Amino acid sequence: MQKFLLIAGVVLLIVGLLWPWITKLGLGRLPGDIAVEKEGFSFYFPLMTSIIVSIVLSLLFWLFRNK
Repeated sequence: MQKFLLIAGVVLLIVGLLWPWITKLGLGRLPGDIAVEKEGFSFYFPLMTSIIVSIVLSLLFWLFRNK
């Protein structure tokens, strides 16, 4: 558990530092992301971005588990 928390912390740190460049890739503004904007109300749910991030993380965990 300690190893997992340490790795998760390092990954979050790296993603946080690389965030300005990650946003330029278009993540968070993909077709399939839900955005509703009305007067006095806005709602945003990055559905497609969440699916892509989930697939990538699943593949990475699968690759590292098999080694």
